[in-house]
Amino acid sequence: MIFSMTGFAAVQRELAEGTLSLELRAVNHRYLDLTVRAPEELRSFEGVVRERIAAKMARGKIECRIGFNAQAAGAAALVLNRALLQQLVEVSREASALVPAGGELRLGELLRWPGVLTQATASSEALGEALQALLDEALAELAASRNREGEKLKAHLLERIAGMEAIVADVKPRVPQLVIEYEAKLKARFLEALGSGDDDRVRQEIVVFAQKIDVDEELSRLGAHFSEIRRILEKGGNVGKKLDFLMQELNREANTLGSKSVSVETSRASIELKVLIEQMREQIQNIE
Repeated sequence: MIFSMTGFAAVQRELAEGTLSLELRAVNHRYLDLTVRAPEELRSFEGVVRERIAAKMARGKIECRIGFNAQAAGAAALVLNRALLQQLVEVSREASALVPAGGELRLGELLRWPGVLTQATASSEALGEALQALLDEALAELAASRNREGEKLKAHLLERIAGMEAIVADVKPRVPQLVIEYEAKLKARFLEALGSGDDDRVRQEIVVFAQKIDVDEELSRLGAHFSEIRRILEKGGNVGKKLDFLMQELNREANTLGSKSVSVETSRASIELKVLIEQMREQIQNIE
């Protein structure tokens, strides 16, 4: 599969103690650039989050936002501090024995005592387990998003390759005749200038120049690059850097084709190829 470096995922999970949420945003970048933003109670898990994301992403600028909204006061389960309550009861009885007129503490007074009733809070371990499960879910959603975008990029690149193959297929059969026609024009100019058709030096110069303007080798290399790009796209994986290198090679051959051009046809072919190559290069910057 081909993965784009652009994607988004947002997931959340309702816990007994509150709502845990996680967002992943990814855009293209030359290397892996990861930012994690987490609340204080989850800051200790930042290292684990980074490791899990890095195991799934090779390149891209990725922002991970983690949120935790605890339940509102009164909504969370109450926890009775039995040890403190027992201690208060015993102290109340001792005090009542010393001052009988005062009476013992009533149940309502005991329950209102600071620390006797507390709201349940998520343990660090429970939050960590929930966070890792939520992160795995977000990474799967992000991968699906990046794959959908990657398949679109793949289709775009294959379309441009087909366009370039058509250009090469159109101009390649005509190259030998174009070279012959240009040789004839060149010979005619030499004859006009020198007044002799038997000069060995003239014939040698024409042969040498004809070799210099022959673009058959460049067209063959372009075809080989097209095949390699198709192979890479079908194989999939982390192919962005390989494709970027091949764009440089394609551009080099297209430039050489233009510099050797002796006809309108080859000059036009060179320009059209470079336009398509540039379109591909822009899209490849988004591929992992």
